[in-house]
Amino acid sequence: MRTDLFDYELPPELIAQTPAERGTSRLLVMDRRSGQIAHRKFVDIVEYLHPGDCLVLNNTRVSARRLHATRENGLPAEILLLHPVGDTCWHVLTRPGKSLRPGKRLQIQNPSDGSILQVAVIGQTAEGGRILDFGSREARDQVARWGEVPLPPYITCPLPPEQEERYQTVYAAEPGSVAAPTAGLHFTQDLLQELQRQQVILATVTLHVGIGTFRPVRTEEIEAHEMHAEVCFLSEETAQRINNAPGKIIAVGTTSVRTLETAARVARATPRPEYPRVAPFAGETNLFLYPGTPFYATDALVTNFHLPRSTLLMLVAAFSSREHILNAYAEAIRERYRFFSFGDAMLIL
Repeated sequence: MRTDLFDYELPPELIAQTPAERGTSRLLVMDRRSGQIAHRKFVDIVEYLHPGDCLVLNNTRVSARRLHATRENGLPAEILLLHPVGDTCWHVLTRPGKSLRPGKRLQIQNPSDGSILQVAVIGQTAEGGRILDFGSREARDQVARWGEVPLPPYITCPLPPEQEERYQTVYAAEPGSVAAPTAGLHFTQDLLQELQRQQVILATVTLHVGIGTFRPVRTEEIEAHEMHAEVCFLSEETAQRINNAPGKIIAVGTTSVRTLETAARVARATPRPEYPRVAPFAGETNLFLYPGTPFYATDALVTNFHLPRSTLLMLVAAFSSREHILNAYAEAIRERYRFFSFGDAMLIL
């Protein structure tokens, strides 16, 4: 299937630059079989979930930080801290990338006292990342406190420090992501408690969002695209909740879908009566869900509006159809919905 079939035109002013108050976003509800659309408020989601349904939440927490640095030639650079390596290093992404080869050095200024930390590029990863040596464990750990939340590149307004939690879900618990599972940003604690009062079952999975999440598909055919692997977990307790739920399984976000569907494939590969839908899983997944790929565990999906030509748009098209999703996006554009990470939501039933 051609990648350009998943392109669409979005007016730039519809890219949400700031987060709305939790729970106040709009909600486009779509029947995935008929394509029928309703325009609601996000809090109205309680009307679509019923006793015995299971709402699956990704409890990852954004731990990556963005730092500003200076290159040896005096020009600026940007560092995205991904995860520690060894005692003194970080695995990072850098901008620019090509010029910062092993052997190069960077300077980072301590924002509190103005002192300069010298950092050495000592390695390069297969995915295009770099390994930076900070000289000591103390310095390595200290720089993580200097950075800012790494918002997606299409958001040009940085969050002030007092609003950084707005880029975390209210149930974020497990550090490890470079970006938030943004469908979950709409939920408040009160809304989750209301769903529990309605006897909706809550279950948590973990998928740590990786560096490939914002990369568009650049191959002409989507089948030729190679997904970056991401670490995910689905516990024994969560498997039991999902398998024993009498109602629908509703995934919050594409990351929850990919975790569910990975665990479903494990269950089908090694059938056991206690795991009819999903099996416990801990490891990496590079599952790519695009039109024609079956869904074994997901009955409904809460999601945001996704970038053109992205694997996320292809996933929601696979869950419904390309035609229904692009029609819904065109309707959302006409109705001036807010798009992407800080934007409005869809409920696909």
